[in-house]
Amino acid sequence: MTSLDPRRRSAVLHRDLRRTPPVAVAGEGACILDSEGRRYLDASGGAAVSCLGHNHPRIVAAVRAQLDRLEYIHTSFFTNEPSEALAQALIDRAPPGFGQGRVAFLGSGSEAVEAALKLARQYFVERGEPRRGRFISRRGSYHGNTLGALAVGGHEGRRALYAPILIDTTQIAPCYAYRGQRDDETPEAYGRRVADELEAEIHRLGPETVAAFVVEPIGGATLGTVLPVPGYLARIRRICDRHGVLLIADEVMCGMGRCGDWFVSTQEGIAPDIITIAKGLGAGYQPIAAMLASERVVRAIETGSGVLAHGHTYMSHAVACAASLEVIRTIEAEHLLDAVRERGALLARRLQDVFGQHPHVGEIRGRGLFQTLELVADRETKRPFDASLRLAARIKATAQEMGLICYPSSGTADGVNGDHVLLAPPFIVTEAQIEEIVAILGQAIGQCLKQAEAA
Repeated sequence: MTSLDPRRRSAVLHRDLRRTPPVAVAGEGACILDSEGRRYLDASGGAAVSCLGHNHPRIVAAVRAQLDRLEYIHTSFFTNEPSEALAQALIDRAPPGFGQGRVAFLGSGSEAVEAALKLARQYFVERGEPRRGRFISRRGSYHGNTLGALAVGGHEGRRALYAPILIDTTQIAPCYAYRGQRDDETPEAYGRRVADELEAEIHRLGPETVAAFVVEPIGGATLGTVLPVPGYLARIRRICDRHGVLLIADEVMCGMGRCGDWFVSTQEGIAPDIITIAKGLGAGYQPIAAMLASERVVRAIETGSGVLAHGHTYMSHAVACAASLEVIRTIEAEHLLDAVRERGALLARRLQDVFGQHPHVGEIRGRGLFQTLELVADRETKRPFDASLRLAARIKATAQEMGLICYPSSGTADGVNGDHVLLAPPFIVTEAQIEEIVAILGQAIGQCLKQAEAA
């Protein structure tokens, strides 16, 4: 790949210290240009972030206009108009139970999850239940890279290095029908079985010690757009209610229109107690995330100490909130939720057309413009490729050389082995660009599979 002047050593602490990636210098719509003049079709929005593509004039104008008024204030002294308007916009679109709720704005999805964990803990302390400090999540999940968020994540490969410094959490099985559903089970029976693992774990820990269950309504980066089976999340909600446990929905990747509605929780007919969002909230124009606290949670603190026991310097950043407010307005003005559903259906069809019978594609899954191909060494047994082949990394690099940005990831099957390719193109993606995405992806996967077979 192209790089910076080889005579100069980069001072940036890149993800790979032995190479410097291409230098992106411009973006337009679904495309990115680098310093060598190469064009890339951004089929993943980075990490499902750039939902409006690059250089959208409405968002750029909103950022400029806010900079002309006010760039930053600290929330211990002032509030600001963009954060107030954005919070109300999110509450107005949230699932039931949030009408009198509140929103905190953070800098990343990881920060939002950290805030959610801390708020859940504060909620129970305010209610006089200080023993509740345990968190349950799911194997194969991903909730962020700060220590608390990583601790509730269930991807063994990402946790391993930091295991000695993570808080103690427990994980139950994910709702991952492709690998978990038995041949003699209906989807509904499978969903009941894995949901009931939550109840068993609550009993094992002691209901009086459990604060919250953290779940991605649709799995994101680590399992690759795994959908819940019918009835699963509703049963999870009932189990949490039965034991007084809060339900935290991590919609950092799947929310904010990515799956065709503002919130996946709404699609699934559940009302979480806390929701985290990021990624498409700011569409990449500014770093921002949010934690939505339901009426129930807010009321406990309002009638208790009245003080949020958490804070960050850049909370409610005025420019970031102004950008995000314009993202919401633009999505609605341009009817892009409809576009997500329509273009998402087209992308799913074209993936099925090209890869549906592929001997090394085990499953094609997703919702809206959030789609995944899971790759397998053996389609009949679902045996994954060995991790030593680094298939996901090869596909990522090869596709980028061919001018396509996609989001392959490894550890899909068991936290170490298994590979998938996640696609999350911008909501403005065209039919022609979808055809280009599928065509280049097919070439990249074909080339990498040949290399893997030869290894």
